[in-house]
Amino acid sequence: MDWLLDIRLTDGPLYAAVLVLGVGGAAYLLVPPMRASEGALLRIRAWAIRVFIAVAAAFVLVATVHWVMINVLAVFPADIPDPVLLWFVPAVAAVILGILRVPRSSWIHYGAGFLAVILVILLSTIQINAYFGLNRTVSDLLGTALARIPALEQQLMRHPGQPDGVPLQGWKAQGELPAGGALRKTAIPGTASGMNVRDAYIYLPPAYFAANRPALPVLVLVAGQPGGPADWLTGGALRGHMDSFAATHGGVSPVVVIPDPNGSQSANTMCMDSRIAKADTYLSQDVPHWISSTLAVDTNHSHWAIGGFSFGGTCAVQMGTRHPHIYADVLAFSSEAEPAIAKERQKTIDAAFPGHPDEFIKQTPLEIMKHQRFESHGMYLTAGQNDPEFVANLRTLAAAAQDAGFTVQAHVVEHTGHSWDTSSKRFTDALQFLGTQWGLTW
Repeated sequence: MDWLLDIRLTDGPLYAAVLVLGVGGAAYLLVPPMRASEGALLRIRAWAIRVFIAVAAAFVLVATVHWVMINVLAVFPADIPDPVLLWFVPAVAAVILGILRVPRSSWIHYGAGFLAVILVILLSTIQINAYFGLNRTVSDLLGTALARIPALEQQLMRHPGQPDGVPLQGWKAQGELPAGGALRKTAIPGTASGMNVRDAYIYLPPAYFAANRPALPVLVLVAGQPGGPADWLTGGALRGHMDSFAATHGGVSPVVVIPDPNGSQSANTMCMDSRIAKADTYLSQDVPHWISSTLAVDTNHSHWAIGGFSFGGTCAVQMGTRHPHIYADVLAFSSEAEPAIAKERQKTIDAAFPGHPDEFIKQTPLEIMKHQRFESHGMYLTAGQNDPEFVANLRTLAAAAQDAGFTVQAHVVEHTGHSWDTSSKRFTDALQFLGTQWGLTW
């Protein structure tokens, strides 16, 4: 059964098969249905008009729904990427053409038309998934690998009074280390914030299991929105990245903790304390306290960082500017310029700080960086080359951070959009950046 779960959805044979079958389905829908009473030329001309109308209607419908979602319902704070919207068009057009064929088809042709519509929808779905890179395998899609991750055991926790570990600089393992790190899941309660959150995930590198365990640094990661902590394990391919890094650094890497500052798949707390939730308190008090008291890690916060993708990247910049004494450095992959619930700033303020715009503005990173200095801190930024809105965000944040004293690295990642590739393609480099910031040669 493992072979089925390991089938890749973003490339490989299944991806290619869906591409070929989807194109075949589209071709079938473009061919006029058979009707003996019509002349061939008349039938082709009439069907061509219907195809044109169906495709035009699909464009208009997708654009209209997108506009309503962004500007009226405020479902997302930024536009859905153009390539994603374009892949919705053939799916919608296929449904319209399938409906148009029904009155003119025999049962055999009706069944073939239905199958063609399904194949085109599958094609659009797999292309949209490939763009974001979230579910890379069948296992990712079904969540089977995540379900097998065990809960954090008592023996892996810090004992009362236990020191952080031996100094990491120049450390060598005593005895044999496991070949790779380990994933665990656990609840991180919202004791101070009152937040009700989903389980967090933890990556423990091989060095964590050494007899002479070193004082390992900490990296807190936040996922995008909509989404959840598990996205860093699927789309972010975290374990593979961390195991590869540890394998070339003597088993050493940061301990990674992936908490949940939103509480549900669709919630958006903006990583702030507002009338929505106390997400800032959760990430600045509950999570750090839990890590320091539960995991055997370096409790020196100059060796702690926070990172994230999209919403998570925005959150990382917020926490790194609001709480630099907790999170010394920031990794922001495809960050917004400021937290948002809606594209229109006033809607964000009305939802979180009604009647108090100053309460929102004073907590935004750009405003904080106008008034504070961050000389000993670092910020690592990426955005996809084909994601112009977030490339602009990157340049805005990089300039502000540089002016505020941050050590800044900013990278526009070639041949990517607003996808997990913007983290995957630069993740190892980002870890090296942290090592330099922390004065570690790993």
